[in-house]
Amino acid sequence: SSIFSGFLAAGSGAIHVFEGLFIIVFTTLFVLIDGPRIWQWVVRIFPRRARARLDVAGHAGWKTLTSFIRVQLVVAVTDALGVVIGALILQIPLAIPIGVIVFFGAFVPVVGAIVAGIVAVVIALVFNGWVPALIMLGIIVLVQQLESHVLHPFLTGSAVKVHPLGVVLGVTAGTTIAGVVGAFFAVPFIATVNAMVNAAAAWRPEDGVPLSDIEREERHETALEAD
Repeated sequence: SSIFSGFLAAGSGAIHVFEGLFIIVFTTLFVLIDGPRIWQWVVRIFPRRARARLDVAGHAGWKTLTSFIRVQLVVAVTDALGVVIGALILQIPLAIPIGVIVFFGAFVPVVGAIVAGIVAVVIALVFNGWVPALIMLGIIVLVQQLESHVLHPFLTGSAVKVHPLGVVLGVTAGTTIAGVVGAFFAVPFIATVNAMVNAAAAWRPEDGVPLSDIEREERHETALEAD
């Protein structure tokens, strides 16, 4: 009975995970295919006087989100390769699964690296002893230093900066609300909202920025109404 209950719980959890992945993939495809039209529809829901500012904020948020994903993908691949190569050299078992954990952990800044590092060191300690575990710890620290001091400064700009406290609180809140999926999406959500708020607060009609699509349409509608 207990075994059956365990299988039932595992199956239910797997179904929920696949449901979440399906929704994410489905939404992403629609955004990629018809993103500009969807965004224009969203902007038109708001009052006309707020549309231009909202459009500027939305473009800033989208730029931040795409930059975050691009940077984290490069960082994740680099971290995973570094740890897998180190594990293979040390002949630590489960090197590929460790690399997979490190890869996905890289998408959760600060927290993900700590969790992935602990898993790798514990596996090395259990199967290979203290010395390989300490060497594995050194490899992980070296990879993290490379990420912090070389990759991130080179690949990302100020638009994707999130304070470490914000990362920890965001990941905690995301995990509480939506589990593992919430942890993955917490930091990009915070970074995107932060960029949108800053862009909306800084934008002024007299700044002379290039007209956005919404602004062009608003001026066209105004001209038609005047005629």
